[in-house]
Amino acid sequence: MEKTICELFAGVGGFRLGFDRLDSGWHTTWFSQWEPGAKTQWAHECYIKHFGDCPDLNGEYHTGEDIGTVKKESIPDHTLLVGGFPCQDYSVAHTLASSKGIEGKKGVLWWQIRDTLIAKKPPFCIFENVDRLLKSPAKQRGRDFGIILACLNEQGYSAEWRVINAATYGAAQRRRRTFIFAYRNDTAYANRSNSRSAEEIIGEEGFFAKGFPIKEIGKLRSITLSEDIVDVSDNFAFAFENAGYLHEGIVYTVGVDEIEEAPTLLRDILQANVDESHYITTDKMPKWTYMKGAKKIPRTSADGHEYVFSEGPIAFPDPWDRPGRTMLTSESTLNRSTHVVSDPGTGRLRLLTPIEAERMQGFDDDWTNTGMPNRMRFFCMGNALVVPMITRMGKVLDTIIVEEP
Repeated sequence: MEKTICELFAGVGGFRLGFDRLDSGWHTTWFSQWEPGAKTQWAHECYIKHFGDCPDLNGEYHTGEDIGTVKKESIPDHTLLVGGFPCQDYSVAHTLASSKGIEGKKGVLWWQIRDTLIAKKPPFCIFENVDRLLKSPAKQRGRDFGIILACLNEQGYSAEWRVINAATYGAAQRRRRTFIFAYRNDTAYANRSNSRSAEEIIGEEGFFAKGFPIKEIGKLRSITLSEDIVDVSDNFAFAFENAGYLHEGIVYTVGVDEIEEAPTLLRDILQANVDESHYITTDKMPKWTYMKGAKKIPRTSADGHEYVFSEGPIAFPDPWDRPGRTMLTSESTLNRSTHVVSDPGTGRLRLLTPIEAERMQGFDDDWTNTGMPNRMRFFCMGNALVVPMITRMGKVLDTIIVEEP
């Protein structure tokens, strides 16, 4: 089986970089990266500068366009489909025009993945999303993830999932993300998995158990998915745990405790005596102190209800002796979630540099130094995944691919 990849919602190439670092023969046949409403497609330009562009089967270039306008049949064949798709409302819009009786809501990008699965039928997939995917939406907990699993089941795939905290497995950031490994039911890997119990797959023998060992597994629960995705959208609700397995419409889920590895600490990625532009000025210090501090603010809702908005303090500055907090796209702005550190050289309080943001996500230094402004370098890193986590998955997948005909 060829080691070929298609990367959707590619950002600045985190999935590709993670597999390239394996140096085990993986080749990307096509990718897609398009930021809605952006005049300049900074992430796409960064990707192109590192890797070059990819023509489709018609010899045309559409990698920097809305994936919804791309004909999925024109995407080159691939063994592995990957993508960090946005967390959205995945509910189904009813339509008589669709042969399947469903049509995803316009702009919801999961349906572009489903369309790609239908057109290209890749043997393997790895998808990434935020950890709250398992519990959304608030009014129908678990529905969105249930729809995703139902779509995979409908197209003839089994799947494993894990919520992985990158810091637990050696990264410099406490970033929890849901990863899904899906595989077609006619693969050799599927045949081997079918002979094992759900506990064995989740706890010891599965894709994530091999790459991200666990020390304890809880009590397994299961539920059978409806074959009607519209029914799943309308009625499904389930309390998903941080690990699980889908096979032939039956979903198994269980809570697992991860084996912690020595993390990369914030001090390990910091530069010293950085450019003056990164330091907090005296006039801005009161605002930073207020935003990072505890608050109790009386407020009145739209219907006249009075209540007290409260939030606890955030460490100010961020401690050196632990991994950083989750980086958001708003990093480096005057924002409560922005990291503030004490510079190792000057001792003064400052924001992260773009290079430090790249290190926190496991990219090479100056990966995004491709002409984009600093605010976009932080934005791209806030959207990115932690590259070493992908390399770990790639090592496991290498052992799977070698067994495929």
